[in-house]
Amino acid sequence: MSRKKAVRVKKKKIKNQMENAAEETVTVETEETAEQEAAGQSPSAEDQKTAETAEPAKEIKEAGQAEEKKEVSGEAEKIEAEKTEESENAAVPAEETKADSEFTEEEKTRQEEVYRRRFNRHFDELKWLYTEVYGNDSMFAELCDNLHRFYEERNQDLKASDLRREENPGWYKQNDMLGMMLYIDNFAGDIKGVESRLDYLEKSNVNYIHLMPFLETPKGRSDGGYAVSDFRKVQEKLGTMEDLESLTAACRKKNMNVCMDFVMNHTSEDHEWAKRARQGDGEYMSRYFFYDNDAIPQQYERTVPQVFPTTAPGNFTWLDDIKHYVMTTFYPYQWDLNYKNPRVFNEMMYNFLFLANKGIDVIRIDAVPYIWKELNTDCRNLPRVHTIVRMMRMIGEIVCPGILLLGEVVMEPEKVVPYFGSVEKPECHMLYNVTTMATTWHTVATRDVRLLKRQLDIVNNLPKEYVFLNYLRCHDDIGWGLDYPTLEQEGIHERSHKQYLNDYFRGYTGNSTSRGVLYNEDLVLGDARFCGTTASMCGIEKAGFEEDAQAMEKAIQLDVMLHAYMFMQSGIPVLYSGDEVGQVNDYSYKEDPDKAEDSRYIHRGVMKWDLAENITDPETVEGKMFQRLNQLEEIRKSEKVFVTNANVWTVETWEQGVLCIGRYFEGEKLFGLFNFSEYDKIAWINEIDGNYVDLISGEAIQPAGVHIQPFGFYYLKRQA
Repeated sequence: MSRKKAVRVKKKKIKNQMENAAEETVTVETEETAEQEAAGQSPSAEDQKTAETAEPAKEIKEAGQAEEKKEVSGEAEKIEAEKTEESENAAVPAEETKADSEFTEEEKTRQEEVYRRRFNRHFDELKWLYTEVYGNDSMFAELCDNLHRFYEERNQDLKASDLRREENPGWYKQNDMLGMMLYIDNFAGDIKGVESRLDYLEKSNVNYIHLMPFLETPKGRSDGGYAVSDFRKVQEKLGTMEDLESLTAACRKKNMNVCMDFVMNHTSEDHEWAKRARQGDGEYMSRYFFYDNDAIPQQYERTVPQVFPTTAPGNFTWLDDIKHYVMTTFYPYQWDLNYKNPRVFNEMMYNFLFLANKGIDVIRIDAVPYIWKELNTDCRNLPRVHTIVRMMRMIGEIVCPGILLLGEVVMEPEKVVPYFGSVEKPECHMLYNVTTMATTWHTVATRDVRLLKRQLDIVNNLPKEYVFLNYLRCHDDIGWGLDYPTLEQEGIHERSHKQYLNDYFRGYTGNSTSRGVLYNEDLVLGDARFCGTTASMCGIEKAGFEEDAQAMEKAIQLDVMLHAYMFMQSGIPVLYSGDEVGQVNDYSYKEDPDKAEDSRYIHRGVMKWDLAENITDPETVEGKMFQRLNQLEEIRKSEKVFVTNANVWTVETWEQGVLCIGRYFEGEKLFGLFNFSEYDKIAWINEIDGNYVDLISGEAIQPAGVHIQPFGFYYLKRQA
């Protein structure tokens, strides 16, 4: 098709889409009216005026303007307003670019058949779910047209990767997967800097890199990058989309996978949609939750919990300049998107596919439980959330099946597990093992493994198809969301125990060597979250400050033991950048006015590359940590019993301070023993089904009445 003909076809498509805008607008306005009626409110004169600003006549007029500019509304402006082919090709690494004219008709036909096979496999369910939620055939047709276009735009290297991963759907479940989370600027300055450090990541055995939020955000109102003002632009200080494509291409050559955050729940108030909404444009106001009085906001507030009750109380923000409330579940500058509007869903899916086509392997869906809102509910984990995620999974499998969806669900297991979907209708490929992480630190503070054992049993009894990401620390705070009903049976009460944990990890009680600070402290409820690096929580910071060599050895031993335990869990382990060299808290955030109020920056410090140079020196903290973790990582890579779908269970040790985890896969059997106490302990297990050897020391040890040194651990493998 010639360029001119393609433009004519596109103009016609835009006109047809916009002529159907009336139907779309009526759908959204009807839902908002229903909410008002449910609240006993009639639409006010200002509401009616707002609705009039989005009436079909205006939208058709705007469509004519958009057509002249080769644009459509919202993010579709960037999609439909095609750049020249030369600029598109410039964004793709040269070795991955192949013009359509270079393809034979046979190759083109084969690629089209691949797409049609995927599309037809999901079409009926996708249409049924979309129609159930939106009842809008024209918007669904637009979505389908764009899915095909994004597939056509996907470069050949990514399409080849998709095919390989389709043939091996369990590719990410192998025992060599090891992740690392990092902030681009803190790790290496910018995206090009990260690319220059890939050899270091290889030395660290890392093949899954989670790049923390890097899309454009307003300075001072970014929430650590989670207030996105442009889903198609990298923060200028970090680089460009071209730099991102270069990095992902370099990672593919090294068999590394790249993960990024996709913030679906909200946009920044500086996003183009929000700016137009703030100008009173009804079509854009309908993409958020706007109300001209507090009747409906108050009704929401009666049932919806607050995320940040002290730093950002309430779920709505009053905008005095336009005399409206807008829903802001997180911070006032983060406006919640209204997924009852099909335009919002479509545009966000286009953003998702745009980013996938830049070479991203794993899309982390941020705050996924929050994305659907209903009056008279807690607006968490509603059924429509699962519909949205299921449609997103199918869209990915149609256009870019090599992509994995990682759900961020920071809740108890019974609320987390549903986000896997079912075997027949899967949703997320992977989820975070949040509760186990928090319970691990409870175990450190109490030297009592019973709650942790119970938590692991819950996870281990889930279907093996479910893959969890396990971690000791991440970019966020630690919220003490433990299984308090079980703890109550032991006489441990929630409020007093949270106080104990926060005191312990600040180094105030319980013979603690930990250091850190609180986040979002609520003096009324007596609740707070905790911030600190793994190394500082294990005592490395304190021992270093006091120049206590004996205490340092003890702290390093605890740190390494916790990593050895994490590697034994069911799922994929993820490190936080700096953990591999024992990096401690960074208090310099207090000197930065944009960060001083957010204590989470204490564990988001800049990578100390001068210290990282010590990884080959066994006399340094960095060398000891790096080399001991490297040994564990190499063992994990070489032993197939560490695959994610192995049988995993816990074994009773009859010792409160010692945890035992068993793993079995294809005839191979391994026991991990972990002493969470600073005292010598005996694990009273009795496994006598063969001879065992410790994979770490090479020593023959029978797993029966095993003596374990303070913070010691063993990997005991049965010999063939």
